[in-house]
Amino acid sequence: MNSLKIRLSAVRVNARLSQQDIADKMGVSRITVGNWESGKVKMKEAELRMYADICSFPRENIFLPY
Repeated sequence: MNSLKIRLSAVRVNARLSQQDIADKMGVSRITVGNWESGKVKMKEAELRMYADICSFPRENIFLPY
């Protein structure tokens, strides 16, 4: 059985964080976070791990839009 996949942006919103909050914690720009969430730029595994950790969400349940 496949686990439910949640969109990257939904994980952030559920954690009550803005794109700027994530950007500040990860040391990237807000534009970069927006590009990840829209699928314009592919995240590296380390970035996804950090994003998930900041949001307190298991990364294997995150749906990436690419």
